[in-house]
Amino acid sequence: MQKIIGQIATEIRVTAQQVQTAVELLDSGATVPFIARYRKEATQGLDDIQLREIEARLSYLRELEDRRATVLKAIDEQGKLTDALRIAIATAPTKQELEDLYLPFKQKRRTKGQIAKEAGIEPLADKLLADPTLNPATEALAFLRPAQTLDDGKPGPDFSTVPAVLDGVRDILSERWAEDAVLVQSLREWLWAEGLLRSKKIEGKNETDPEVAKFRDYFDYDEPIGRVPSHRALAVFRGRTLEILDAKLVQPIEPEPGRPSLAEGKIALHLRWSHASRAADDLIRKCVAWAWRVKLSLSTERDLFSRLREEAEKVAIKVFADNLRDLLLAAPAGPRVVMGLDPGIRTGVKVAVVDATGKLVDTHTVYPHEPRKDWDGALHTLFQLCQKHGVQLIAIGNGTASRETDKLAADLIKLLEKATPAITGVQKIVVSEAGASVYSASEYASQEMPDVDVSLRGAASIARRLQDPLAELVKIDPKSIGVGQYQHDVNQSELARTLGTVVEDCVNSVGVDLNTASVPLLSRVSGLSASVAKAVVRWREAHGAFRNRKQLLEVAGLGPKTFEQAAGFLRIRGGDNPLDMTGVHPETYPVVQAIIAQTGKPVAELMGRAEMLQTLRPELFANAQFGVITVKDILGELEKPGRDPRPDFKVARFNEGVEDIKDLREGMVLEGTVSNVAQFGAFIDLGVHQDGLVHVSQLAHKFVTDAREVVKTGDIVKVKVLEVDVERKRISLSMKLDAAPARRDGPRDNRFAGASREQQPARGREAPAAAPSAMASAFAKLQQRKGH
Repeated sequence: MQKIIGQIATEIRVTAQQVQTAVELLDSGATVPFIARYRKEATQGLDDIQLREIEARLSYLRELEDRRATVLKAIDEQGKLTDALRIAIATAPTKQELEDLYLPFKQKRRTKGQIAKEAGIEPLADKLLADPTLNPATEALAFLRPAQTLDDGKPGPDFSTVPAVLDGVRDILSERWAEDAVLVQSLREWLWAEGLLRSKKIEGKNETDPEVAKFRDYFDYDEPIGRVPSHRALAVFRGRTLEILDAKLVQPIEPEPGRPSLAEGKIALHLRWSHASRAADDLIRKCVAWAWRVKLSLSTERDLFSRLREEAEKVAIKVFADNLRDLLLAAPAGPRVVMGLDPGIRTGVKVAVVDATGKLVDTHTVYPHEPRKDWDGALHTLFQLCQKHGVQLIAIGNGTASRETDKLAADLIKLLEKATPAITGVQKIVVSEAGASVYSASEYASQEMPDVDVSLRGAASIARRLQDPLAELVKIDPKSIGVGQYQHDVNQSELARTLGTVVEDCVNSVGVDLNTASVPLLSRVSGLSASVAKAVVRWREAHGAFRNRKQLLEVAGLGPKTFEQAAGFLRIRGGDNPLDMTGVHPETYPVVQAIIAQTGKPVAELMGRAEMLQTLRPELFANAQFGVITVKDILGELEKPGRDPRPDFKVARFNEGVEDIKDLREGMVLEGTVSNVAQFGAFIDLGVHQDGLVHVSQLAHKFVTDAREVVKTGDIVKVKVLEVDVERKRISLSMKLDAAPARRDGPRDNRFAGASREQQPARGREAPAAAPSAMASAFAKLQQRKGH
């Protein structure tokens, strides 16, 4: 265990003691949000990001140690565990390298090489490899064996001829080399650095087919595999899965027909062998070629494709997680009356009004669009609802007919302003409706709104996610919120785990109102399971609002340990103790009592008095249990009690007359909302049913490696239209408002318009110079091509 702790400490650059403490807390059942917030003293200030990394690496390294023990035992039982092998296994840093070492000892089906060994041909293979001056055909005569017949009457191994014996030599040597861990790892790392991912359209696929055309940029594509960006890798793998693209790993220099490849040269150098026209050299050359082409090329490709996919998935999952975090922590409109409009054409626009607490108070369906075209009737109905309930905000889903419904809302606001008495200040906002349909049909939605039609529940969700995005979106499976790229192509269990931790961290960073929170929201609080969250709500329904945090201990199934983990993140407004509405943990209330005694002010007068609190010296109130770090946090919380870490609420204003991609023109400057962020750029909702892309090169007047350095999901930005491709539904934008229009003859990003030339993968490369004839000189040329 100390070895694991030391390794993690080195990797994340903290002390072993910090890791040791974090591991002990995690193993005891403490959650990451609780440790990060309330155990800073113990971990010496580890934050939630470091703790999540410790948690993930701890799991991986423990699995690695378990597998290491299994491998050692299996080899030892075979009587083949040498001291050198034991050391190699004990120091293998990854699961892949451990499996490489174990490969020669794995129980497997009988291979041709094993059959040849059983026939006694291995001494000949060793002899010829050790002394290539020997004549293979002559030496093979001593190893001829008569053909065998198996018990079932079928023909068995036949080594009755010289060619058959030499084939046995080939099988023995090629299998031996293919199981050489050092050789396999060196080939793998060389090809990761120098090899190319190449894709082509599969013959016979119709380019005019829309599904095929999506992959047009990969019909003739290659790029160094170690530098393929996540989105391009996942696009190629998706095209391969759909049997549209043929993807291969190719060497940096393709060998001429009949000539040895660079990979064969690498094998030869590893063996310290070179062709010198000795009697056995041609046979050994054929064995080397066989080892690469039959034994190693496909397995190496498979390993590197797995590595590429794994790394691409990590990036894609991180992008999804970052976008989800930004969306969940988006600015809440707060306690305002909101009208939610779920746009539709033939089925009508679904309308739901929720009061300031989020309670659904009215629903309706209007038909302003095709086929009824009841624009005036729809306006009249919406006007009546606004007057009746005092609507302050109008939330419009961004789906089909969103732009048309946005215009309806604009007309409604004008009508309200002309009313007697005039109703002013009503604003309209287009919000993402991703996941609304999933929520509408969920079991929780049916419990929350049992007498409301499924289609109208979506409008209520759209309204509520404007009031408090976090409280509403936790009711939806994070994977359904739609802020990821290639989310269906990545490891689903890892995606779910990562997104779950994001939701948990967001919920706990904001805090939860104990007396209004839903079961889904409560179940994301540190320490609370779904069953305990339900028990909390049942207690609330039976006994009324919680008056203080201590009452949580009266909830069935919520014991002292759960209370410790959860209490600091639960808020009670207007309760018995003002501290219960803050992030101060109940265990530290005695520290606050000491502060009260020192200042002579009751807690209600202390809260919000920054000028007074900042004069206090934290070390005066520290004790053996709670040190200066904790006291500083308490004082900070008292300065801004119940503070919300989320930004202030703002509204993007779409340009009038811009309702469809066809309305866009080069040079237009528009305002929009960042709907999604990837490493290569940011997607902007302009209200035209198709998000535009600001490529990473167009985000700022400086070099940007990751779009999140400049923008995040939910930001309101001004952009300039660089290029519009109506046919392919691509909009190229720039946040550099003085940017020139995109070159129409320039290369495109492999998936999105507007990418700079530097960001493009190499395509249509000319054939490289022919490889030299000798393996050694081929490898020498490879060394000269470093950085290809």
